[in-house]
Amino acid sequence: MKNHPQHTNALIYENSPYLLQHAHNPVNWYAWNDDNLNRAKSENKLLLISVGYSACHWCHVMEHESFENTEVAKLMNEHFINLKVDREERPDVDLVYMNAIQIMTGAGGWPMNIVALPDGRPVWGGTYFPKERWMSALTQLAHLYDTQPEKMEEYAIKLEEGLQKLQIIELPENPPAFTREFYKKIFQKWKKQFDFTHGGFNGAPKFMMPNNFQFLLRYAFQENNKNLMDFVQLSLNKMAYGGIFDPIGGGFSRYAVDQKWHIPHFEKMLYDNAQLVSLYSQAYKVNPEPLYKKVVYKTLNFIQQELMAPDFAFYSALDADSKNTQGILEEGAFYTFTAEELKTQLQDNFEVFAEFYNINSFGKWENNRYVFIRTKTLEAIAGKFNISIKTLEEKISNAEEKLKEYRNKRDKPALDDKSLTSWNALMLTGFLEAYTAFDEDRFLNIALKNADFLIKNLIKEDGSLQHTYKNGESKLNGYLEDYAFCIEAFIKLYEITFEEKYLQLAKNLSDITLKDFSGQSPLLYFNSKHDRQLVTRNIESTDNVIPASNSVMTKNLFKLSKLLSKKSYEERAELMLKAIQAQMESYPRGYTNWLDVMLNFTHPFYEIATTGKKAVEISKKMQKNYIPNTVVAGTSVKSDMPLLINRLKEKNNLIYVCSKGKCELPVKSVEESLQIIKHV
Repeated sequence: MKNHPQHTNALIYENSPYLLQHAHNPVNWYAWNDDNLNRAKSENKLLLISVGYSACHWCHVMEHESFENTEVAKLMNEHFINLKVDREERPDVDLVYMNAIQIMTGAGGWPMNIVALPDGRPVWGGTYFPKERWMSALTQLAHLYDTQPEKMEEYAIKLEEGLQKLQIIELPENPPAFTREFYKKIFQKWKKQFDFTHGGFNGAPKFMMPNNFQFLLRYAFQENNKNLMDFVQLSLNKMAYGGIFDPIGGGFSRYAVDQKWHIPHFEKMLYDNAQLVSLYSQAYKVNPEPLYKKVVYKTLNFIQQELMAPDFAFYSALDADSKNTQGILEEGAFYTFTAEELKTQLQDNFEVFAEFYNINSFGKWENNRYVFIRTKTLEAIAGKFNISIKTLEEKISNAEEKLKEYRNKRDKPALDDKSLTSWNALMLTGFLEAYTAFDEDRFLNIALKNADFLIKNLIKEDGSLQHTYKNGESKLNGYLEDYAFCIEAFIKLYEITFEEKYLQLAKNLSDITLKDFSGQSPLLYFNSKHDRQLVTRNIESTDNVIPASNSVMTKNLFKLSKLLSKKSYEERAELMLKAIQAQMESYPRGYTNWLDVMLNFTHPFYEIATTGKKAVEISKKMQKNYIPNTVVAGTSVKSDMPLLINRLKEKNNLIYVCSKGKCELPVKSVEESLQIIKHV
């Protein structure tokens, strides 16, 4: 056996909450950086790359079973350079090795564990492993590398070829034109996956997929498709009714383990809640359902109370696990209740509450604990107890407040207190969407302060972005997702405030993006050209629980082309869309944000220019309506912006509605302008 120098766990010097969770394991963990990658080469040892995130339940399980075990640690330390990676801090590393896992096993998830050659090329991997299987696999791999390294090299070459092929996304020679028939074709296939009983899509586990519903909402609205709109609203209602939404403290969990949205995987992620706030705010504009308003307000209150820093940065997540009454970490311990607890806390209100939230066999989870889920209308429950709807709502609200007070005395789930640029920008957009729907000044004020935080702390002097912030320190070059979501948020900020500095920021960031992330494909790489080269330079193109950074960037370029009259942006957006058109047809559910962009080409799209002293006020009234096929510009002073130049008339407040370079005669009321805007 070769002699290797002894090392110790180096994660104590990191600031990622996930890495710090592992800082006292007997495993000699290192962080992902140049020094540690070079160490594997100099010591000629296999890399063991373990990827997870702080709120990941099964990551905790594997840590307890294996990484805290001295026997396992001895095996890992002897044969491997062990790298712990926070997937949220290093989404580029996660993306490369997740692709490898899916090629090797056909599935993916976290924790993700990879064994790679010293140069980083993967040769083996999987997700969660029980201790005995983990030790057996590592022993075999170490033996193979010691005795027949050429076999591993051979496999690494083949796998690397497969990974490279995944990144070949070229523009077809004769791409078909964008037509409305395209949507009819994809819906014939996709509708078979719709769950018309519980909402969402068939099967379990069940993820909310906000960008799916944002596209479906827009398409149903623009096509006046009642059946599709009914399905969207059914899905939103069921998600809000189910255990996936926390009616006590607000906010959504990451996904449901069952078909009826009842039992959540209890971690709460900033990115889910950000997008769901946007979705429910948009849905409220189409159908002012009080439930949607309640969901938005409760979720934003949760963000303010639990995930917002004093400097208006947003934290990343709350863990699924927390200590139970015996002091043992348990999934869902903070969020669930026994019937006895509920009776003691609610007393006379228990019977009504039990009917409302199914404290019965339907709502029961495990260990005699309940996760609240609604199935009945307010009218049905009020009728059963012979009380008014107003009285019922008061009773439920009082019960929820009582339970919140009681629950807050429990040990809280751990907080991941790093701030990611991309997720902060998503939440910033969420607050802005809520502001346009509900005209709540608090939402705009928080959005503006978060924008100030991003500008001050995460934009470098050269105008480029950094990815993560914690304890006053910003680090890591921004990824495409950081640029895409920041540009989206700054465009939205401009449309609401008409402060041109935000539009200029969006343009500057777009120009950096096109310079630093472009390659031979029309699509953009996930990593900047300034980053260390990974095994592959990946292109992220599939919309998932977060839309693909390329689809968001395509939408940004289209909108900026209209706001700035910059034709080259629109041409690039069209090329990006054409490069992905075939994938959209074969798997529509994974390309809904792309489909949303395509609606801008197949259906009417408008630029709205508002001028005059009341420009912001008039625009605010207009944006309370659901107008997804528009960009909005405005000014109360002279402006050189192409949409606004020479349009300011003294003593008049005017609205110009333009499309494809032509503008209608100005009108003076929001109602008149809305009549000009066609959706179909």
